[in-house]
Amino acid sequence: MSDNVAYALLTYTGLQIFVTTGAMKSTGMSILPYLALVVLVAGIIPACRAFERRWRNLSDEDAASMELAGAFRRDQVMLWLLAIGLPFLITGVIKGLAALF
Repeated sequence: MSDNVAYALLTYTGLQIFVTTGAMKSTGMSILPYLALVVLVAGIIPACRAFERRWRNLSDEDAASMELAGAFRRDQVMLWLLAIGLPFLITGVIKGLAALF
């Protein structure tokens, strides 16, 4: 799970920077959204650590257990959905707020 978390954080941060920053430039917003961007990137780290914490203390034998395969896959899919989907959701909210104001 550690590898998944590391790559998901890189993916999330890259998407967050490029997708959200592009949306902020197109809406002509001030520096405040950039500060929010930093907070959002820093805020995702505890969520990713929660995914990792569940799997970190397993022995190699427990980690290879077929009984945990479904739970591992579920956490893996959820992690990647958040890493890829959240930047686009945040960008949609920024664009929606810009349209209102």
